[in-house]
Amino acid sequence: MPATASRLAIFQESVIREMTRLANQHGAINLAQGFPDFDPPAELIEALEKSARGPFHQYSITWGSARFRQALAAKITRFGGPEIDPEKNLVTTCGSTEAMMVAMMTACNPGDKVIVFSPFYENYAADAILSGAEPIYVSLQPPDFGFDPDELRRAFAQKPKALVLCNPSNPCGKVFTREELLFILELAQEHDTFIITDEVYEHIVYAPHTHVPFATLPGAWERTLTCGSLSKTYSITGWRLGYVAASAEIISQARKVHDFLTVGAAAPLQEAAVTALEFPDSYYADLLAEYTRKRDLFLGYLRQTGLPFTTPQGAYYTLVDISSLGFTNDRIAAEELTKRIGVTGVPGSSFFREPVHRYIRFHFAKKDETLIAAGERLSAKLTV
Repeated sequence: MPATASRLAIFQESVIREMTRLANQHGAINLAQGFPDFDPPAELIEALEKSARGPFHQYSITWGSARFRQALAAKITRFGGPEIDPEKNLVTTCGSTEAMMVAMMTACNPGDKVIVFSPFYENYAADAILSGAEPIYVSLQPPDFGFDPDELRRAFAQKPKALVLCNPSNPCGKVFTREELLFILELAQEHDTFIITDEVYEHIVYAPHTHVPFATLPGAWERTLTCGSLSKTYSITGWRLGYVAASAEIISQARKVHDFLTVGAAAPLQEAAVTALEFPDSYYADLLAEYTRKRDLFLGYLRQTGLPFTTPQGAYYTLVDISSLGFTNDRIAAEELTKRIGVTGVPGSSFFREPVHRYIRFHFAKKDETLIAAGERLSAKLTV
């Protein structure tokens, strides 16, 4: 048989999804794949039931139903984002995963270079490679995961077509400051580079940190492709509703890519999601308070182990340093924790370009009883 595409040999299947399969195989508590084990808001479930009985079973407009885009545009602007015209500045996608791929294929030609901060969510490098682009990696340095300005300058000197920015960051929980974002923008303007942002954790930012939408920075709008999702904010990761927001010129091209990738997101889910997009401000305040409490609960158990770990500024992940346990291979460590302790995380090396093998990533978007069970297992078995 003929050989498959050579670019596929450069990366492997998702380690995150692989660890979920391992957790299921061994009946372990899955703190690897970042989805909650609790239901979305009751009002949203009721809206879904209603939309399932309505006339929403055929194709919607390819780039998103009018009601969904109108509600989404209003919500983005309400929370400090740019002024969005739902007819010109949005394309609805099948989750932020497709949004990122649409953004990458819209911005880049084969042979272009793309800056990716390391550690990074595993899809970013894959998106670049599948688009025919070459990733350039810039390190984020623990413990606060800031970047070296000189290293970033050297990366921009290679004339990249785009930079991928996850803010708040998965997996390290970094929330970029306004000063850091302005520095990135200055270099992007100097070298005429697109900025592709993944802002799916925009509402999960812990005090005193604040989220600054990149597209709102002075002069950033015309070069920014903002990717977002409803998955994390409303606990509906399985609905696969995301979007790209950008200037009319960019979106007119992004809609072409989206059309030929997936045609369109699910019509009844878009209709139901309008209910969530119109939630009052109190919903988002309560969401942050709940995740702040969950963070404190889980990190309290990690403190009992004596192992170093990161305290996230945003999102719902922590990186636990397991090097003192005698493991030199974090993948083996993650598998052993799954089999012997019954708690599954993700080997940190899947997020780093550098040879970093000392971290396991856990997430805490779980019910209290799940976090308590996982925390008790970890604190009882991993204490150093």
